[in-house]
Amino acid sequence: MHSPDAISHARLQHHFDTLEQQQQASTLGMWLFLATELLFFGGMFLAYTLYRAWYPDAWVAASHHLDVFWGAFNTVALILSSFTMAMAVHAAQTGSRQGQIVFLVLTMALGTVFLGVKAMEYADKFDHHLVPGPGFLFDDPRYARAAQIFFSVYFAMTGVHALHMVIGLGLLLWLLAGARRGTFTAEYNTPVEMVGLYWHFVDIIWIFLFPLLYLVGHH
Repeated sequence: MHSPDAISHARLQHHFDTLEQQQQASTLGMWLFLATELLFFGGMFLAYTLYRAWYPDAWVAASHHLDVFWGAFNTVALILSSFTMAMAVHAAQTGSRQGQIVFLVLTMALGTVFLGVKAMEYADKFDHHLVPGPGFLFDDPRYARAAQIFFSVYFAMTGVHALHMVIGLGLLLWLLAGARRGTFTAEYNTPVEMVGLYWHFVDIIWIFLFPLLYLVGHH
């Protein structure tokens, strides 16, 4: 039987008895979704590992065409965005409407900075003909073929990651609209927590991408 408090809450779905039960189900569902995402990225990590083992010298030569500074800059931006996202979740849990708005905006700003830097890096690769295809050019002909494979993996992994970032920004925009309306309170804040989990997952993926792609051969 539903308790009177549970029935009266507008955010309680009909197939749950309490908001706590609803939150637990949502959390389980999100973790299962992230597990499938991990399998998805795992395939690309496996491809990376195999090609790096087959072409170690070419992998190092191609990696040196990536700018470590901008890769590190983006890493710091995403780490900071994880902090601001965690603060947004805390603000929702404590019922701070203003805190939610401020930290969600900061998280979106940092995510936008990340994508802006990534767009700049992509433009640089086009300018230097390092995009796989008929126009691909590499300064060392010994590694040209394997370097093209490296950049194929680079664009695949960072491109899919960037797509997840864009989706995350859309979710944050949705949360921001809800926060402005006062939707999320200390009693009901499940959407903020779920988006927070998603955002942290995307950030963690980049934590692995940065050293694997940018720091190959660096000591």
